[in-house]
Amino acid sequence: MGTKARDVMDSHFHTLSPQHTIAEAVRLFREAGHREGKRIFGMMVTDDDGRLQGMLSMYDILLFIRPKHVHIWGEMEDIDIEGLLESIFRKAAAILVGDIMTTDVVTIGPDTHVMMVLDLMIKKHIRRLPVLEDDRIVGMVYISDLFSYFFKNLSQI
Repeated sequence: MGTKARDVMDSHFHTLSPQHTIAEAVRLFREAGHREGKRIFGMMVTDDDGRLQGMLSMYDILLFIRPKHVHIWGEMEDIDIEGLLESIFRKAAAILVGDIMTTDVVTIGPDTHVMMVLDLMIKKHIRRLPVLEDDRIVGMVYISDLFSYFFKNLSQI
């Protein structure tokens, strides 16, 4: 079976701008999810010419929201968290996507074998991989779609 990334990738994907705020990004995650009929937890970040600049995922946002110095203060139980969430949400809403996005993005080509994609996703703990061809985004491989592909083929045996 010579299945490649192009065979399992989603060629319909959503992107963000580095200039979007986190509040806008969360809204766009939600809107994209409604249109697609599934939850969207991450998007590629592109410049005005559509070139990949980074990725923003729910993990990036949650990492930003989590108090950064909790390890110095002790445990979360040691922190006075009354009113903390409202303050964090207010501040986070105006932060730009470009300020917290992951810029060291792992990408694959459309001819990457699915076993290589699987290996890369597992080793690097990646849930979505942009597919680039000649520095142009042509799709996204989601771990859920990869699992569905394997599940479909395993269930036919």
